[in-house]
Amino acid sequence: MTLWLEVVLRTLSSVVVLFIVTKLLGKRQLSQLSLFEYITGITIGNIAGYISLDTDSEWYLGFVAIAAWSIVSIGIEFWTLKSRWIRGIADGQGTVLIQNGSILEHNMFKVRITLDELLEQLRKKSVFKVSECEFAVMEKSGEINVLLKKENQPLTPKMLGWTMKEEQEPQTVMMDGEVLQEPLRSIGKDEDWLRHELSGLKVQPEEVFLAQVDDKGSLSVQKGTLNGAVERSKKTPRQQLLSSLQQCQSDMEQFGRFARSEEEREALLSCSRQLKQLIRQAQPELK
Repeated sequence: MTLWLEVVLRTLSSVVVLFIVTKLLGKRQLSQLSLFEYITGITIGNIAGYISLDTDSEWYLGFVAIAAWSIVSIGIEFWTLKSRWIRGIADGQGTVLIQNGSILEHNMFKVRITLDELLEQLRKKSVFKVSECEFAVMEKSGEINVLLKKENQPLTPKMLGWTMKEEQEPQTVMMDGEVLQEPLRSIGKDEDWLRHELSGLKVQPEEVFLAQVDDKGSLSVQKGTLNGAVERSKKTPRQQLLSSLQQCQSDMEQFGRFARSEEEREALLSCSRQLKQLIRQAQPELK
């Protein structure tokens, strides 16, 4: 066998082995690798390069070395799952950089991060004033996570006491003109329903780049010609009106809890009750 052909075959063998080893070691981004995993990746890459280009007669021993490194790495991964102490050595631990709104300089020195770098990482988290931060920790991956003080945290419906409806994940039912049967079945629909909806939108199946169905049963379609998205709701106009009234009634009930006076609260809650009664009367007609 000629030398160049041998190098090609050995290189292809190295690629296959590296692919298998990478799948065995698990899915992690570069920033998530521990120190040991980083060293293992560099070492296995160097060994693969040796297998590809070294013309020694015992080049095949490189595969033995890769197998040994892989077994050790996988063994340590399983060991870290069982032992917190080993996990602390192999993966490291997070380091607190800000506590109770104060920067911990000695911890910054431990992780070798400057004040400029800390401020840069805080800005990436949309924190421009250290005084707004209650707690910040540098994770094992090197990423800095931040907890804002209570008064600086974004307002959420839960803080207002609002009850929100659960929202289901949209299902992708078509992609590149191909119907995806499993997502359709998961929402209780079939291909005939999908084609009927596409016909109502005046869209041919082969024109569909992406089609999704939300938790309300509305179909949204992105055409492959990049002409934009089109939507169709399964609700009739009366059903859509009823849904808007239900949202209005819920809002009035929530606003009543934060009324400025007892009279205003009673007025809002009274309107909410009357609207709720009307909605109940209208619902059977729309089924």
